Amino acid sequence: MPSDTKTTLKPTDLRGILEYVPQFRDHVFVIALDGSIIDDENFANVVTDIAVLRSLNIDIVLVHGIGRQIKRLSEDSGIPISDAHGSGPTDAPTLEMAVAASSEVLETLTRALTQNGLRYAVTNAVRATEAGVIKGKDLGYTGKIDRLDEKLVRLLLSEGLVPVFSPLACDRDGQPYRLNSDQLASELAVRLHASKLIYLTPFPGLVVDGTPVMNIPLDELQSLLSKHKKSLDERLLSKATFAAHTLEAGTPRAHILDGRIFGGLLTEIFDKVGLGTMIHANDYQQIRPARKKDAASIFAITRNAAKSETLRTRTRASIEDAIGHFYVYEIDESIVGCFSLTPLDDKTVELGAVLVQPFYQGRGVGQKLVEFACLEARRMKAARVVALSTQAGNFFRDVAGFAEGTEADLPKARRDHYNASARHSRVFIKALTPARKKSARQA
Repeated sequence: MPSDTKTTLKPTDLRGILEYVPQFRDHVFVIALDGSIIDDENFANVVTDIAVLRSLNIDIVLVHGIGRQIKRLSEDSGIPISDAHGSGPTDAPTLEMAVAASSEVLETLTRALTQNGLRYAVTNAVRATEAGVIKGKDLGYTGKIDRLDEKLVRLLLSEGLVPVFSPLACDRDGQPYRLNSDQLASELAVRLHASKLIYLTPFPGLVVDGTPVMNIPLDELQSLLSKHKKSLDERLLSKATFAAHTLEAGTPRAHILDGRIFGGLLTEIFDKVGLGTMIHANDYQQIRPARKKDAASIFAITRNAAKSETLRTRTRASIEDAIGHFYVYEIDESIVGCFSLTPLDDKTVELGAVLVQPFYQGRGVGQKLVEFACLEARRMKAARVVALSTQAGNFFRDVAGFAEGTEADLPKARRDHYNASARHSRVFIKALTPARKKSARQA
């Protein structure tokens, strides 16, 4: 596709861009560049788009691929490669070409960043280890992520630098291993709590049976990957798989778009229609009613909170008895958060035990739990939700939109129990109003 293809949003359309700036300021975007995009004539325009994003105080993390360059080196040398994309076996000649390809791409990329006035850092924040033998096949010098120094990456971002990651990383002894750049970008997005994971490809988005898909919710993508993965190009299958994993872990949006289109990156982010594929998480897909077998996990979460007196002590038996009032937030079959919803009278329900595992805190999981609880309370025909808390007052007031009340706002039976407990919890109240619908393309 020619690089002068026009898009619906011109990079100079500041009014269109500024509408979104408050939403994304100080957010992290992880952008993965296919090796073919770095070779494309539109690459300079892509880096200009990235410079625009940085000028709007959006933190950018770059990951580059080398598949195209490895193939070219193989053709020039006449030496066959074992795998071009870092997911299959990597033999010694392929690793040698990967090192040369990475050096070539880094030179091109860092020169372009410099020309656009962007400060960058190529780091060893990722440490690798061998992938080993998988399904009976020795993957040789193909590696997997052993350690990711999030603190270092965040320090670089705080200083206004663009961290640049190659799909090569060394182990403890300095031995390099080939990584899959799609997977590396996904892991960075998850660890850095990115708002967006963006794959720039030589495709017009996620193409299914020859037709590009503009929008697809996570659950539909998961179904597609489960039942119809043969309808996807192998390279798109990798990106779709890791995009799904990233959203499952809490990143709200992933994008797959054509990096050969002039202004395409800005159009995808700042235009209401976009031009590639946006994969969006169903905000409440991972929340479900608790089952009896979940009691042990809920007990473990509440026990840790009780130690800090964030929550009153609960026994496992009491949780099992009240399991019908609990809901859980599940990722990869692991429970990472929970809450309880208990009717107090025909107009009032109590929201309790809103807890999130430490690794997932600060990523909006607690807010999603409260929002879902309020939706459930509406479904129960309640007029208001009350929450009692000793230490989460700022969250309920500033994040969840509750107003502070008093014990007099509690139904009598609950007020008597409140006074008997002597915990002196603060009381928060939220009146329920009809839910507003949100467009799937809303970023």
